[in-house]
Amino acid sequence: MQRRSALRHALAASFIALSLLPGFARAADTLADIQQGWEVIRYQTPARQREKAFEQLADRARQLREAQPGRPEPLIWEGIVLSSWAGEKGGLGALGLVKQARGLYEQAIAIDARALDGSALASLGVLYAKVPGWPIGFGDKTRARELLQRALKINPQGIDPHFFYAELLADEGQNAEALGHLDQALQAPPRPARQIADTGRREEIKALIGKLQAAR
Repeated sequence: MQRRSALRHALAASFIALSLLPGFARAADTLADIQQGWEVIRYQTPARQREKAFEQLADRARQLREAQPGRPEPLIWEGIVLSSWAGEKGGLGALGLVKQARGLYEQAIAIDARALDGSALASLGVLYAKVPGWPIGFGDKTRARELLQRALKINPQGIDPHFFYAELLADEGQNAEALGHLDQALQAPPRPARQIADTGRREEIKALIGKLQAAR
């Protein structure tokens, strides 16, 4: 019995050592893995490490999307990861990433615009709101407003669509209306298994409320 136990421990140790080697095949990611990975990077990882972490997560998200063709959810999450990577990268080098993300969101919308409570619509709206306009990029505030309003119709109590729409309104100087949507965002019900994201988003909401109130 002792020999068998020792053998099991040796095999387990060998597997752990192998799993740390570059290129070792890891278990296939689930959508929850990508989601959780994004939350940890976005809200709990030091800023200097986020770009590389999002780059690595993007590869995992791509593999998940390729393993589940025709499903809107992996398309959405790969788009979210690419958008976040672009945000950390910044500059003209990020344009290729946001264009990829736009294509993924558009594919997801074509399959099912209501998937993940309209997240593809909301995320695409954010891209149109924040990406520079022509001739540099494809940014378009009018298009952003249309997409975010569609997302709000699908998910009228959601923390994200209210926050994203408030950001757009604030950028356009509509502070009173933005504050109204921020208040609704704070009242959004908690999302199952999204505590890290909810906590981080609420901090962003409070920061924007403080900024807008100070500007009065």
